[in-house]
Amino acid sequence: MTGWDLPQSIEIGGKQWEIHADFRDILDIIQRLSAKTSEALYVCLALFYEDFEDLPEKCFNEAVEKMFLFIACGEEEESSPRPKTIDWEQDWQMIISDVNKVAGCEIRALPFCHWWTFISWFNGIGDGPLATVVSIREKKRKGKKLEDWEKEFYKNNRSKVDFKTEYSSSDNEQLSKWLGGGK
Repeated sequence: MTGWDLPQSIEIGGKQWEIHADFRDILDIIQRLSAKTSEALYVCLALFYEDFEDLPEKCFNEAVEKMFLFIACGEEEESSPRPKTIDWEQDWQMIISDVNKVAGCEIRALPFCHWWTFISWFNGIGDGPLATVVSIREKKRKGKKLEDWEKEFYKNNRSKVDFKTEYSSSDNEQLSKWLGGGK
Protein backbone atom coordinates (compact mmCIF):
# COMPACT_ATOMS: atom_id res chain seq x y z
CA MET A 1 0.00 0.00 0.00
CA THR A 2 1.28 3.40 -0.93
CA GLY A 3 -0.16 6.79 -0.12
CA TRP A 4 -0.55 7.63 -3.81
CA ASP A 5 -3.06 4.85 -4.36
CA LEU A 6 -6.54 4.32 -2.95
CA PRO A 7 -6.57 0.54 -2.48
CA GLN A 8 -9.78 -1.33 -3.14
CA SER A 9 -8.21 -4.72 -2.47
CA ILE A 10 -5.48 -6.18 -0.27
CA GLU A 11 -3.17 -9.12 -0.96
CA ILE A 12 -3.42 -11.90 1.62
CA GLY A 13 -1.89 -15.32 1.16
CA GLY A 14 -0.85 -14.44 -2.38
CA LYS A 15 -4.40 -13.53 -3.46
CA GLN A 16 -6.15 -10.16 -3.84
CA TRP A 17 -9.19 -9.70 -1.58
CA GLU A 18 -11.70 -6.96 -2.30
CA ILE A 19 -12.34 -4.70 0.69
CA HIS A 20 -15.02 -2.30 1.85
CA ALA A 21 -13.03 0.94 1.79
CA ASP A 22 -15.79 3.52 2.29
CA PHE A 23 -15.28 5.76 5.33
CA ARG A 24 -18.65 4.69 6.78
CA ASP A 25 -17.60 1.03 6.67
CA ILE A 26 -14.31 1.77 8.43
CA LEU A 27 -15.96 3.92 11.11
CA ASP A 28 -18.37 1.04 11.76
CA ILE A 29 -15.39 -1.31 12.09
CA ILE A 30 -13.57 1.07 14.45
CA GLN A 31 -16.66 1.29 16.64
CA ARG A 32 -16.99 -2.49 16.79
CA LEU A 33 -13.28 -2.92 17.58
CA SER A 34 -13.81 -1.00 20.81
CA ALA A 35 -15.40 -4.19 22.23
CA LYS A 36 -11.91 -5.75 22.22
CA THR A 37 -13.17 -9.32 21.89
CA SER A 38 -12.26 -12.06 19.44
CA GLU A 39 -15.90 -12.15 18.31
CA ALA A 40 -15.85 -8.42 17.53
CA LEU A 41 -12.60 -8.84 15.59
CA TYR A 42 -14.12 -11.68 13.58
CA VAL A 43 -17.16 -9.52 12.74
CA CYS A 44 -14.84 -6.67 11.71
CA LEU A 45 -12.95 -8.95 9.34
CA ALA A 46 -16.25 -10.08 7.82
CA LEU A 47 -17.30 -6.45 7.37
CA PHE A 48 -13.95 -5.43 5.87
CA TYR A 49 -13.25 -8.24 3.39
CA GLU A 50 -15.76 -8.73 0.58
CA ASP A 51 -15.59 -12.55 0.42
CA PHE A 52 -14.44 -13.16 3.98
CA GLU A 53 -16.18 -16.55 4.16
CA ASP A 54 -13.70 -17.78 1.50
CA LEU A 55 -10.62 -16.54 3.37
CA PRO A 56 -8.61 -19.49 4.73
CA GLU A 57 -8.42 -19.50 8.53
CA LYS A 58 -4.62 -19.82 8.33
CA CYS A 59 -4.61 -16.29 6.80
CA PHE A 60 -6.64 -14.62 9.59
CA ASN A 61 -3.60 -13.14 11.36
CA GLU A 62 -2.34 -11.62 8.13
CA ALA A 63 -5.87 -10.39 7.35
CA VAL A 64 -6.06 -8.66 10.75
CA GLU A 65 -2.64 -7.03 10.31
CA LYS A 66 -3.52 -5.80 6.81
CA MET A 67 -6.91 -4.47 7.97
CA PHE A 68 -5.22 -2.46 10.75
CA LEU A 69 -2.57 -1.23 8.29
CA PHE A 70 -5.34 -0.08 5.94
CA ILE A 71 -7.18 1.70 8.76
CA ALA A 72 -3.87 3.45 9.60
CA CYS A 73 -3.72 4.60 5.95
CA GLY A 74 -0.75 2.38 5.17
CA GLU A 75 1.40 3.74 7.98
CA GLU A 76 2.89 1.46 10.61
CA GLU A 77 1.45 2.08 14.07
CA GLU A 78 3.70 3.67 16.67
CA SER A 79 5.04 1.27 19.26
CA SER A 80 3.49 3.13 22.18
CA PRO A 81 -0.18 4.07 21.92
CA ARG A 82 -1.05 7.74 22.15
CA PRO A 83 -3.64 9.03 24.58
CA LYS A 84 -7.18 9.24 23.23
CA THR A 85 -8.00 12.73 21.94
CA ILE A 86 -11.10 12.05 19.84
CA ASP A 87 -13.98 9.62 19.94
CA TRP A 88 -15.36 8.90 16.46
CA GLU A 89 -18.80 8.14 17.84
CA GLN A 90 -19.09 10.93 20.41
CA ASP A 91 -17.50 13.61 18.20
CA TRP A 92 -19.22 12.71 14.93
CA GLN A 93 -21.12 16.00 14.54
CA MET A 94 -18.00 18.13 14.92
CA ILE A 95 -15.99 15.77 12.71
CA ILE A 96 -18.57 15.79 9.90
CA SER A 97 -19.00 19.55 10.13
CA ASP A 98 -15.27 20.23 9.89
CA VAL A 99 -14.60 17.56 7.23
CA ASN A 100 -17.48 18.94 5.13
CA LYS A 101 -15.82 22.36 5.33
CA VAL A 102 -12.48 20.96 4.14
CA ALA A 103 -14.08 18.76 1.44
CA GLY A 104 -16.36 21.53 0.21
CA CYS A 105 -19.37 19.21 0.15
CA GLU A 106 -21.63 17.09 2.32
CA ILE A 107 -19.54 13.93 2.48
CA ARG A 108 -22.39 11.79 3.80
CA ALA A 109 -24.23 12.46 0.52
CA LEU A 110 -21.39 10.95 -1.51
CA PRO A 111 -22.20 7.42 -2.64
CA PHE A 112 -18.58 6.42 -1.88
CA CYS A 113 -15.73 8.17 -0.13
CA HIS A 114 -12.54 6.18 0.32
CA TRP A 115 -11.32 6.00 3.93
CA TRP A 116 -7.93 7.47 3.00
CA THR A 117 -9.62 10.43 1.28
CA PHE A 118 -11.78 10.98 4.36
CA ILE A 119 -8.68 10.89 6.61
CA SER A 120 -6.87 13.33 4.30
CA TRP A 121 -9.77 15.75 4.68
CA PHE A 122 -9.89 15.05 8.41
CA ASN A 123 -6.18 15.87 8.72
CA GLY A 124 -6.83 19.13 6.86
CA ILE A 125 -9.14 20.40 9.61
CA GLY A 126 -7.78 23.64 11.02
CA ASP A 127 -9.41 25.81 13.61
CA GLY A 128 -12.95 24.94 14.50
CA PRO A 129 -15.09 23.23 17.10
CA LEU A 130 -13.25 19.90 16.98
CA ALA A 131 -9.83 21.55 17.29
CA THR A 132 -11.06 23.52 20.30
CA VAL A 133 -12.46 20.42 22.01
CA VAL A 134 -9.30 18.38 21.34
CA SER A 135 -7.09 21.21 22.60
CA ILE A 136 -9.05 21.49 25.85
CA ARG A 137 -8.98 17.70 26.30
CA GLU A 138 -5.21 17.69 25.88
CA LYS A 139 -4.69 20.56 28.32
CA LYS A 140 -6.92 18.89 30.90
CA ARG A 141 -5.15 15.54 30.42
CA LYS A 142 -1.75 17.16 30.90
CA GLY A 143 -2.96 19.26 33.85
CA LYS A 144 -2.29 22.54 32.02
CA LYS A 145 -4.12 25.74 32.86
CA LEU A 146 -7.03 26.66 30.60
CA GLU A 147 -7.33 30.18 29.21
CA ASP A 148 -10.37 32.12 30.41
CA TRP A 149 -12.22 31.61 27.11
CA GLU A 150 -11.42 27.86 27.28
CA LYS A 151 -12.80 27.68 30.82
CA GLU A 152 -15.99 29.35 29.60
CA PHE A 153 -16.18 27.01 26.59
CA TYR A 154 -15.66 23.99 28.84
CA LYS A 155 -18.31 25.18 31.29
CA ASN A 156 -20.84 25.54 28.45
CA ASN A 157 -19.78 22.40 26.51
CA ARG A 158 -18.70 19.92 29.14
CA SER A 159 -20.65 17.08 27.49
CA LYS A 160 -18.71 17.63 24.26
CA VAL A 161 -15.31 17.84 25.91
CA ASP A 162 -15.48 15.07 28.51
CA PHE A 163 -15.39 11.54 27.16
CA LYS A 164 -18.50 9.60 28.01
CA THR A 165 -17.86 6.76 30.42
CA GLU A 166 -18.48 3.36 28.90
CA TYR A 167 -19.37 0.50 31.19
CA SER A 168 -19.19 -3.23 30.63
CA SER A 169 -22.42 -5.23 30.71
CA SER A 170 -21.61 -6.45 34.24
CA ASP A 171 -20.95 -2.83 35.33
CA ASN A 172 -24.30 -1.81 33.81
CA GLU A 173 -26.07 -4.63 35.69
CA GLN A 174 -24.48 -3.55 38.98
CA LEU A 175 -25.35 0.13 38.36
CA SER A 176 -28.92 -0.90 37.56
CA LYS A 177 -29.16 -2.79 40.86
CA TRP A 178 -27.73 0.18 42.79
CA LEU A 179 -30.19 2.54 41.12
CA GLY A 180 -33.16 0.28 41.89
CA GLY A 181 -33.67 -1.09 38.38
CA GLY A 182 -32.53 -4.64 39.04
CA LYS A 183 -35.10 -5.77 41.63
